[in-house]
Amino acid sequence: MLDTAKTRWHPVAASYDLPFRHVFHAQLLGREFAVWRADDGYVNIWENRCLHRGVRLSIGINDGRELKCQYHGWRYSNRTAGCTYIPAHPADAPARTITNRTFAGVERYGLVWSAEEPQGDVPDVAGLAEGDLLTLRGIPVNAPADVVVPALTGYRFQPNGCLEGTAADMSLKASDGFSVALTAREDGTETLAVFFVQPVDSNRSVIRGVLDGSPRGAERIAVLRHHNERLSNLREIVEREAAAAPQPAPLEPVIERVSPELAEMPELTAHGRKATVRVTVARKWMAAEGIAAFELRPVKGLLPTFQPGAHIDVHLPNGLIRQYSITNGPGESDSYVIGVKLERDSKGGSLCMHETLREGDVLAISEPRNNFPLRRDAEKTIFVAGGIGVTPLIAMAQALKNQNLDFAFHYFAQNQEQLAFPEKTALLGEAIKPHLGLRPDATAAELEGILSGYRPGMHLYLCGPGPMLEAARRIAADRGWPETAVHFEYFKNTNTIDDSSSFEVALARSCVTLKVPAGRTILEVMREAGIDMPSSCEQGACGTCLATVIEGEPDHQDVYLNDAERRSGTKIMTCVSRAKSARLVLDL
Repeated sequence: MLDTAKTRWHPVAASYDLPFRHVFHAQLLGREFAVWRADDGYVNIWENRCLHRGVRLSIGINDGRELKCQYHGWRYSNRTAGCTYIPAHPADAPARTITNRTFAGVERYGLVWSAEEPQGDVPDVAGLAEGDLLTLRGIPVNAPADVVVPALTGYRFQPNGCLEGTAADMSLKASDGFSVALTAREDGTETLAVFFVQPVDSNRSVIRGVLDGSPRGAERIAVLRHHNERLSNLREIVEREAAAAPQPAPLEPVIERVSPELAEMPELTAHGRKATVRVTVARKWMAAEGIAAFELRPVKGLLPTFQPGAHIDVHLPNGLIRQYSITNGPGESDSYVIGVKLERDSKGGSLCMHETLREGDVLAISEPRNNFPLRRDAEKTIFVAGGIGVTPLIAMAQALKNQNLDFAFHYFAQNQEQLAFPEKTALLGEAIKPHLGLRPDATAAELEGILSGYRPGMHLYLCGPGPMLEAARRIAADRGWPETAVHFEYFKNTNTIDDSSSFEVALARSCVTLKVPAGRTILEVMREAGIDMPSSCEQGACGTCLATVIEGEPDHQDVYLNDAERRSGTKIMTCVSRAKSARLVLDL
């Protein structure tokens, strides 16, 4: 019977076992599950082990959006089970998507159902109406399911409203390998009871009962006590019978090994600007004056897990590709929400998003990339956002807010109407501080005050217009902020690119030497030679096409590297930067 049990839906918990902010330890066919309900109501059923050391996630912390392992603090996202945070990891973010094993889950009849390899739907039970049911306490039994089920066919109980009686007329309505349906009648009162037997292991089960009707108050307590006593008596009889029989070997679930590419720190896969995810524009609205917001939902399945600060490439109907930051908070994984400012000098990207895209349209997007990761080990984090630069910082601030970490959020805009995503910023409470209608000199003066109180352990995150970022970085340096504590992201590179030089590029690991003529980029020449280097913005702002320099002097023309990284000469953005020397050797 257990041979076919993997494909059948079984109850693994009762709905009342899953209050908010709790993790329930469930078992089925020898396998352990961590079952938890997120604040959005979604029920997660996961392999009960952290991918780091195998510690049970059922003793973890459910914060309503993510599940945190108690051992080393790895965090996993609602719905996707993707890892969003690894303490002590560089930038405190996974190098790639690391995902725990998930199992299907359905809530029905006051129970939570799952299966290893489910086929079909949770079975319909005639006479059980959703919402008008009483779920009984689960009764664990040290006996196999094929011993428990026959015993349940002889179970006797009184119908609701006649608990003092002793002569109920019992009728067996249905029975199969894992369930029994009975009715009890007396004095014109009838109650249907359906019992499902959860096969915990080869010699352990849980009886989960559901009654039609939902008595209230004292009667409800009396009914629950009535069945608890009678089912406990039945358990004693069944366990004596099972103890006298030969004991079956315990079931050994197959624990899938984490693939080497997830267990190690692999190099970034070369894949160019591909869009592997299809999404529907589920909602479009104005998040602020001149800023359109888009909610993107997957056409099928779940969206890839993201970390705060991540962006996606959006492939537009007019053939253009644009990058937009994900504004979601932790655990908000059923869709991506992005914001797009209509640029006055739009080359077609923001104009297409604002005027062409409609709700219901299907888009191709890339998986999230994070070249602007959030550190969560700071004593205090300062966010400085300018205009549409608020989008990646909103995601970061929500993550810190969810973990009760200290931060301040300074939001610069021309007026109140241009403050985007007010429904998200309102959740930040007193940490959000708008700065409205300031001229450049007044903005600089305000930044002087914001950045004047540096203490070791603080971190600064900047995103907004180029001149504002340049001013903030200069002021931070003057105020004693080390470059390692100042993180920034430009939405575009406003530098004038000088591509008049020609030089030679040697790719050390590929054993290829290429000539880069004037007017062509290193990235373009590599792709023509069959080296499919990953990229995203292709204007020196996002960091995706970063390469390591082994030999030679780079001519930096990007806005991604900080001053210390530029001085070191060990990194180069292959989409815009060039060589001052006649030859560059790259670790590619």
